[in-house]
Amino acid sequence: MGNALSRKLKEKSKKKPRTIVPPKAVEPDTFNFYDIDHPYTSIDTTDSGRKRYDPDDRRLRFVDRDDEMDFECWGYDSPRAEMSCGHAVTPQSLTDWCFKQLDDGQCNFVCGNCNNQWSIQEVYKMALLTPEEAENFERKIFENAARNLLEVKRCPGCSCLVSRKDPNNLNVQCLVCAKRRGQNYAFCWQCMNEWKGPGPRSDRCDNKGCQSPLDILAQCPNIVFKDVKGVDNCPSIRACPNCGMLLGHSKRYCRSLVCTRCKTKFCFVCLSATQQCLSSAYEECPNGVAPRQTIIPMLKQKK
Repeated sequence: MGNALSRKLKEKSKKKPRTIVPPKAVEPDTFNFYDIDHPYTSIDTTDSGRKRYDPDDRRLRFVDRDDEMDFECWGYDSPRAEMSCGHAVTPQSLTDWCFKQLDDGQCNFVCGNCNNQWSIQEVYKMALLTPEEAENFERKIFENAARNLLEVKRCPGCSCLVSRKDPNNLNVQCLVCAKRRGQNYAFCWQCMNEWKGPGPRSDRCDNKGCQSPLDILAQCPNIVFKDVKGVDNCPSIRACPNCGMLLGHSKRYCRSLVCTRCKTKFCFVCLSATQQCLSSAYEECPNGVAPRQTIIPMLKQKK
């Protein structure tokens, strides 16, 4: 009798603790593309509604360190867990950092400290994404991939997605509009209006208000960084030093920027490659503020 009772107690102790699945759980097939083991059973929230790790979640490696992805010093109330790269995060700081990368046009996620790339599966697991956040992540990833790899925009004539083959030609032909109208139809990649004037051109079309990139660079206001100190008189729009694509800065986080077209990482302040700026990307640039650009770099095509 005693042996039977002992066996039952051992079997009971081996059972996994009951977890609570939050409402509106995402259907399993939503994540089949990424083959993700959905972690919503680990979600807990603070009084402020912020996500926090369940300290009893044995899938995570908890560490007693600062939140190394909390670049804005929010001080999120959650145990710290270690990413594959070795840096400590909370689910909310990781979510914030990954959304920042998506807003910058990225499709992949890298650590903000060591630049090691994280897998999409790891990010989904460690960020404890809500169903709404997961849907937003997927939408932004595919939108960024379309822009970055295909140079895609919506035609103003038919709203169909159109890719641009020549990144230095603003005169873009829409085959859908041409078929519907029975004649050629072109629009300006810059001002997004029906093309006027001769083409091809790389500066502007003849539509009123279509500014050339050089005019935009010359007339844009200066930027006031929220997180970088000691930077004055820096233009708010820069041309990528490698491919010439015009880029703006969100004013938040560091002064480094990654071009959404060619993936060049450069300092928005001095326009040098990021690795050539020896100080922290949140401090004043040691090279100073580069003057407004008067030449648009041409995309370096791979041979």
